[in-house]
Amino acid sequence: PYTTLFRSVRSLELFLGADLLVRGRSGLRPTSELGAAVADLKAAFAALDRVTETLDFQRVTEIHIVADPDWTELWLMPRLQVFRAEHPNILFCINGAGDVPMRLGAPDCRIEYGPAERGEELYRDRLVPVTGFDNLRRMAGWDELMPLEGMPLLHLEAQRDDPLRLGWPDWIERFGDRREGAGRGVHYRHARLALEAVRLNVGFLVCGLSLVEADLAQGRVFLPYPVQQSLIAPMPYVLTITGHGSHRPQLQRFCDWLRDEARRTRSSIDAGTALPAT
Repeated sequence: PYTTLFRSVRSLELFLGADLLVRGRSGLRPTSELGAAVADLKAAFAALDRVTETLDFQRVTEIHIVADPDWTELWLMPRLQVFRAEHPNILFCINGAGDVPMRLGAPDCRIEYGPAERGEELYRDRLVPVTGFDNLRRMAGWDELMPLEGMPLLHLEAQRDDPLRLGWPDWIERFGDRREGAGRGVHYRHARLALEAVRLNVGFLVCGLSLVEADLAQGRVFLPYPVQQSLIAPMPYVLTITGHGSHRPQLQRFCDWLRDEARRTRSSIDAGTALPAT
């Protein structure tokens, strides 16, 4: 029941100078102070959403999006350049940054990694190991039975904290090639930073195939295993359109484009058309 509220409460913590959420390895939970105020806060945020819709704080040319940060940086932003070139008059605010400042109320749409019932499923990713060229070469002359044994493994913090974000322990449990230390190594907050380390041959990372397609195509990272030797993500990326934006032609145009791009990605993943292991 607290999921939607948590996103709005973070700004209140800064304003009040007090913690309203307890953050731990098991996730987020409200403090007793926040728990007592949940009903009033939910009513207040619902009222802000109604005001946003009634008074239309946003100009009709603006699209406000909240999306998974890694997906935004590595999948959406490179593709969005094409859409923006074709529709230069549409302005974006994505995760609070962009052409226009973040406005009050709910975003026009959300793209999240989560249960399909939350909205419209865009695609479900395939999780593959990737590494740099030097590490690929080292691996070729390493242990024939356990080629990952002793190799530096990189991880995302989300893979450590969320059991639905699969990483090295899950891959090694499924496919082997390493006896111990599946969870050891550096943890990165964002996939962008982890991939920068991969390009510099710092180590091996398990990452969504859709997030590294450009790196693979341009030879910046490599697949040490065939793409079929991968894990299917437990959750898809899901699109949710809020009520006040569902009939705006600019948002419809963007969502139609987003569906087309997601369909191409889904087809590529389903057909296993990524670059073969090198």
